[in-house]
Amino acid sequence: MVVLDDIISLFYPRLCAGCNVSLIKGEEFLCLNCIADLPRTNFHLISENPVSLQFIGRVPLELATSFCRFDKGGRLQRLLHQLKYKGNREVGHKMGLLFGYDLIQSTQYCKIDAIMPIPLHPKKEKKRGFNQSTEICKGLSEAMNRPLITGNLIRDVHTDSQTRKGRFERWENVSGIFTVKHSVSLEGMHLLLVDDVITTGATLEAAAMPLLRIPGVRVSIATLACA
Repeated sequence: MVVLDDIISLFYPRLCAGCNVSLIKGEEFLCLNCIADLPRTNFHLISENPVSLQFIGRVPLELATSFCRFDKGGRLQRLLHQLKYKGNREVGHKMGLLFGYDLIQSTQYCKIDAIMPIPLHPKKEKKRGFNQSTEICKGLSEAMNRPLITGNLIRDVHTDSQTRKGRFERWENVSGIFTVKHSVSLEGMHLLLVDDVITTGATLEAAAMPLLRIPGVRVSIATLACA
């Protein structure tokens, strides 16, 4: 079996999604060097961090964090590109695992009851074939041993990309586009709302608002990267 694996690797080498170097035995999707060099923020250890401060006066969150800093042209951008545009779902799962292993070291994030991805509009998810935030959540759920909830928070309105919009335009673009299908099942829960990247926080704010109208619900947010 080992010989067969070696032969397969010779013709179809397993490459790191971050640096494109051949993976060695024991490495999966990311090489150890890329994992070690991820620009981690460690915001989960700091209550008043740059991500949480963005939401003061906007939406009452319990906690807010991002796994890594987004550096244009850097390793993380390549990984996100692999995930969102190359269909490499394994990258999302792997990054979610790494993120989750960090979060469970925090006594605050251990109080999370369930994990929920920011949903895509059905048309966009059908076109892409998957939701990148859900793939990240799968890794988080596994590492943190918390249930993953999908299909309850719904994106009702198909919106334009946020990429080239200003702060107010981003907020206006996503205001009121999310609804909850089965609010009773979420009552009293502390939910971790997850997205891939946070820039202004407009999408996360819009998604948190209908959840916070449910009795007893508390919301925290976590993203793979902060721009």
